[in-house]
Amino acid sequence: MDNLYDFFAREGHTLPERPLFYDMMNGQIKDIWDKAKLDYSAPYFGDALRGGLTALDLDPDQFDLDHLMRIFDWTAVPGVIPYDDTHDTLDELKRRGYKIGLLTNSFFPMWMRDVELRHYDLLDYFDARITAGDTDYMKPHPAIYCHLLEQMGVPPEQAVFVGDWPEFDLAGANEVGMISVLLNPPHLERELAGVQPDYTIARLGELLPILNSLEDDAKGN
Repeated sequence: MDNLYDFFAREGHTLPERPLFYDMMNGQIKDIWDKAKLDYSAPYFGDALRGGLTALDLDPDQFDLDHLMRIFDWTAVPGVIPYDDTHDTLDELKRRGYKIGLLTNSFFPMWMRDVELRHYDLLDYFDARITAGDTDYMKPHPAIYCHLLEQMGVPPEQAVFVGDWPEFDLAGANEVGMISVLLNPPHLERELAGVQPDYTIARLGELLPILNSLEDDAKGN
């Protein structure tokens, strides 16, 4: 938010003090997320920016929202690191010829989240990537899962979805007929909330023997 504040100040716009500016912008972000959670329609960072500009008595139509998002300059969050078996597991999946997709409820466009994937050397693993901000719905609405499956050209019954939040990850995967895997490491405490995963793993690498079993079952059929 400092980046946006400094930009508007340099452009000569009248602004409140920084703490109030932050409160106004963060209030818009909270509002769009609260509305999205009512029906799982997708929140979008651009809408928050438009609302914030209006609250600041600035005309949103005078600004290029994509340019403002680039000024915002989202980067990898300090202290966040991949699981220690992430790259090894993804390497093995690619070696076996699996398509890999990414589905996130982020309200940023995917190019903003790609900054993080590139930072962690993960970007090139994915055949398709979707944020809620780029679509009409967010997880667990089935539409966003179907959107990803269409991009990948994979039917749901042949897709395995791995997520760490039963209510917001696996419920939608189950609804569209994907095979659901709950990633449940010891440091996370998630309630199942009535959602039943097909499999549960504590480490990402534990996905590999599950795939072996699924492959054997498919050959047997």
